[in-house]
Amino acid sequence: MAEITAAGRIPLLVGGTMLYFRALEFGLSSLPEADQGVRSALDQEAAEHGWEALHRQLGQVDPESAARIHPNDPQRIQRALEVYRLTGTAMSRLLERDGGMEFPYHPIRLCRAPSRRAILHDRIARRFHGMLEQGFEEEVRELLARGDLSPGMPSMRAVGYRQMIRYLQDEWDRETMIERGIIATRQLAKRQFTWLRSYPGVHWLDEEQGDILSQALKIIRPVLT
Repeated sequence: MAEITAAGRIPLLVGGTMLYFRALEFGLSSLPEADQGVRSALDQEAAEHGWEALHRQLGQVDPESAARIHPNDPQRIQRALEVYRLTGTAMSRLLERDGGMEFPYHPIRLCRAPSRRAILHDRIARRFHGMLEQGFEEEVRELLARGDLSPGMPSMRAVGYRQMIRYLQDEWDRETMIERGIIATRQLAKRQFTWLRSYPGVHWLDEEQGDILSQALKIIRPVLT
């Protein structure tokens, strides 16, 4: 990311594993999870007095964070004050104690996902059937035939793999394997949505609301100009 930025470009991080994004942006320190009650209270204070007033408040309880955070950066002001109110300790002290560091970028978080569950479920089913058509069964057979990958290993218990293995071991028939594989994928998607809804500052993109690119550019352009 540093090399890309130094070259005058903008890094794009694309994927669906939210733990990796959270670890990258917030680290794996002991900072508390987001608290909606505290955030709502801070939003109300900002609406009444402005974010510059909250930035001054931050300067009183956590001067180091206030020095790093711009007065026009409400997201980081809110997070630093949230940490202080939840722990009674300045965020800069907690990061120092844990050996953590602040993320040196200002990410724009875009999430493409259908708003209607029926659409999501249909896509999950079509995706699983597509995997089967493209040789998923043969792939898992070959992995098992290697001899060094047992069904109990984490890499072989991923969604889809563990259902296929039970079919190949004659525990389930093919119809059951497909049904259970689709259900497990739905459950995974549900967990991902839970992560995303708790993640701060996510912009949701939905093709039912119009062209995805147009929605994304509407969000990105004001930040870059």
